[in-house]
Amino acid sequence: MKKFFNKLEAKADALSQEFLGQASPSKTPVHQNQPSTIQPPTSDDIFRYRYHHGANLGSIFVLEKWLSGSMFPESAKGESELDAVKASVKKKGIDETRCIWENHWRSAVSQQDWDWFRNAAKGTSIRLPVGWWIMGGSEQASRLKGTEWAGLEDVYCNAWTIVREFVATAHNYGVGVLLDLHGLPGGANAEDHSGTSSHKASLWGNKKNLTLAKQSLHFMATEIHADMHGVEGLQIINESVHNAEGMYDFYSEVIEIIGRVDESIPIIISDAWDLPTAINWTQSRHPYNCRRNPIIIDTHRYYTFSDKDRASSPQQIISTIPNELHEVNPGTLCEKGEVQIIVGEWSNVLDGQTWTRASPQEKDPLIHQFGLSQSSRWLRKSSGSYFWTFKMDWMDGGEWGFVEQNKKSNILIPPFLTIPFSDIHSLISNAQAERQVACGQARGDHENYWNGTTPGEAFEHHLFGEGWEVGFEDAMTFFGARCQGRIPGGTGCGGDRIGGVEGWVKKRVLESGQRGKYAWEWEQGFRSGVGCFERAVGILQC
Repeated sequence: MKKFFNKLEAKADALSQEFLGQASPSKTPVHQNQPSTIQPPTSDDIFRYRYHHGANLGSIFVLEKWLSGSMFPESAKGESELDAVKASVKKKGIDETRCIWENHWRSAVSQQDWDWFRNAAKGTSIRLPVGWWIMGGSEQASRLKGTEWAGLEDVYCNAWTIVREFVATAHNYGVGVLLDLHGLPGGANAEDHSGTSSHKASLWGNKKNLTLAKQSLHFMATEIHADMHGVEGLQIINESVHNAEGMYDFYSEVIEIIGRVDESIPIIISDAWDLPTAINWTQSRHPYNCRRNPIIIDTHRYYTFSDKDRASSPQQIISTIPNELHEVNPGTLCEKGEVQIIVGEWSNVLDGQTWTRASPQEKDPLIHQFGLSQSSRWLRKSSGSYFWTFKMDWMDGGEWGFVEQNKKSNILIPPFLTIPFSDIHSLISNAQAERQVACGQARGDHENYWNGTTPGEAFEHHLFGEGWEVGFEDAMTFFGARCQGRIPGGTGCGGDRIGGVEGWVKKRVLESGQRGKYAWEWEQGFRSGVGCFERAVGILQC
């Protein structure tokens, strides 16, 4: 694997030698400028690039017995979706099983649940795990043929339609959906939540399984591109085993497949429990020579499973949170390349052995501190986070429950999601009044710095000003989207901020058409404009 990465890095260096490195005039790639294609952010853009404050909806389309034991007949031989559905079909037949499964899917989130999620929890996003076996279309039966899912297509024949209905309902509430291909053919990991209890990660090194995975992802991308508004991204894999052979080749191939369908769809990859390597890989991709799709790394943060966690006290674990995600230090696109992450799963659960190191009276305050420390850190260092999980048989879910942890105020709601619409209008008006002066100050500071650093250099400082104006306008559009009716389901409060800023910067830099020696000035101006607006309205994350 090390040899593979050495080869990959060497290839990337050859492609992007001029681009990667310090954001200075001598390191910027020289290409011919192109016409600008920048347009105002669309509703879909805002769904995709705003900060995602969300939860997983686990064990709905990919069953897990510990969450949904009621779906498992007593005769089920294991704890996976396949075990449950086979036992049900054997006991009740295909038709009754289909009815039971469809009721589970359709009743997972009630109107009351949606109202609570949007209004009380201020949720903006659902991460929805799905399995490859539910992919619909005329080829569903042929894809399942010869696999462990063969003969079950009639149970799942309406599953994708119900996923589409779920996405549409979420969109009507102003909630985005991250479609997560949680269960892949053969399994990207050996866990039951991959869909089977084979306890093998048989996706890797298996040509048939890899082909089925690519077909499933192509199907999903085509559906998203056609008319699935509110889908904020497509996660192509969940929790890959560490150091899987050919994983990054698979990522590259899938990015190309999805990019041919739609280069606007954000693509989420697994860090495979190795965030630094995933960051290095995304940064090695030259934005001018690759598909334009934003690439987002999904990393999961749990503190209950390892021997180290069990041997630690709650206070010791909490003390580590401020240093989490320290690997994420994005610079400019010109300097470091693309790097953006989400925390796709996290919880407030600590192991019983950990709790033996605290008194019973300390538990509730420590959980409160633990949850706020985590959610504060994710807000600062990621483009979104998704608590595990929203629904289970045993509501409200304890430290695994998004509902219970919100009711106990153990999850930080981003403050900008609670600002009244009337205040948002006022804040935007005040920021606009200061805009011209702020732009002049920022441009002056930029020009003075670079003219002093490199006297006599023929910079193109006007690019900084042009980028600044676009950045300020974009940040203002995101912030005012709800109160101006650009996002459905407005409830009288909430502004949005650009959470996926690295992906948005990449999108805007490419759309600007700037490819010359001083394109970096446009990017710096854009980032400055975003920051200036967010500072003016009080939502800048330091």
